[in-house]
Amino acid sequence: MGAMILIGAFVAGLIEAAVTRNSAAATALYVDSVVAPILPDMQTNQMLDETVTRALDETLGQGALAARLMSFRLWRSDGLVLYSNDKKLMGKRFAVNDDLKTAFAGKMVANFNKIDDVESEAERASGKPLLEIYNPVLQPWSGKVVAVSEFYEIADEFQHSLDQARLRSWLAVAFFTLAFFLVLSVIVLRGSKTIDDQRRDLKQRVSELSDLLLQNKRLHARVQRASQRAAALNESYLRRIGADIHDGPAQLMAFAALRLDSDVLVNPAVSEETREVEVMAIKESLDEAMREIRNICEGLVLPHIEAADLPEIIQRAVKAHEYRTGSSVDISISGTPVQLEPSAKICIYRFIQEALNNGFQHGGGIEQRVVETFRDQRVVVDVSDSGPGFDPADVCRSGIGLAGLRDRVESLGGHFTIESSARGTRVRMSLNLDGLEQA
Repeated sequence: MGAMILIGAFVAGLIEAAVTRNSAAATALYVDSVVAPILPDMQTNQMLDETVTRALDETLGQGALAARLMSFRLWRSDGLVLYSNDKKLMGKRFAVNDDLKTAFAGKMVANFNKIDDVESEAERASGKPLLEIYNPVLQPWSGKVVAVSEFYEIADEFQHSLDQARLRSWLAVAFFTLAFFLVLSVIVLRGSKTIDDQRRDLKQRVSELSDLLLQNKRLHARVQRASQRAAALNESYLRRIGADIHDGPAQLMAFAALRLDSDVLVNPAVSEETREVEVMAIKESLDEAMREIRNICEGLVLPHIEAADLPEIIQRAVKAHEYRTGSSVDISISGTPVQLEPSAKICIYRFIQEALNNGFQHGGGIEQRVVETFRDQRVVVDVSDSGPGFDPADVCRSGIGLAGLRDRVESLGGHFTIESSARGTRVRMSLNLDGLEQA
């Protein structure tokens, strides 16, 4: 609305000025064509004689000019009124105003209903719409301005035309402003809708980002816990390996060394049969030590599983456990072809190995079973037994092996769970193949 008012006022002002100028130019041309032949050579005559004054009175007092013009004055450049149909003004001198100066400079000046001159009291008192015109009077052969004619045209028709022009200009401005407003409204509404949609998307993304940040914090905490347990796990593994070597092969080799230090083998009084029995005992002790060292090494070193598929990895882990323990383990494999990263293959192998060992040591190895399933791009491996069970909370706080399994599985973005009761225990791991490479 503000823009419409400003533009409307500006356009109406331009139209009013143009209409006023064109109408005044037509009137000035008409008046000049009638009055100019009557005037003498103003370059040589600074005053009008009585004959010229009477001719002007007759010309301006009758006919078309008498009906159109309310008053007429002829000015000299120094502000002297050479002629006026109001005889009281003739011969008087007034200050030269800006409009009069502009006319003496050779330009026509027109004003509508702007009667503020000192000498125009009669025109102001008439109350009629008047078009004030200052028109330069030129010398025909030189074009020099020798006088200025000032006259007031009764402008009833002009005012009507000007009002019509104003009305049309305001209607045109209002129409185009309304059309522009409608187009702008459509643009703003579409932009607002786009902004609302983007705000909703932004809120959703912020919410998703907040969830991701929360998950990141949780994962960071898990990584910290895992790194804190890593030293303890490594130390525990070293202690366990040291204990296995100390309690197994070291004892057997120490026994063999003691038998070698005895004097049975070097004493001539000992019979040959007794020496053979002693040698066989030493050999059996050393053979048993070598078997235990191999068993320990088999538990530490992974078989070559880089090129193996998932069913083969599961079967190798189960067969290795059956070979070490002499127990029997049932296997159920889905058979779905799955492409796994080497880290996932190692994780699954170690999971089955450790879970079967725990089940054999703490659950008696009763009805041990390994089940592999594949659903929703997730590999799920269950290791279960029918042993007496235990409290998972107590074991998770103190058990190094289970803690290591949990850390290994969760480091690949997987899930690790334990379920145990009096009817048995089930340890489960699951890996998401879609996020496995990223993990």
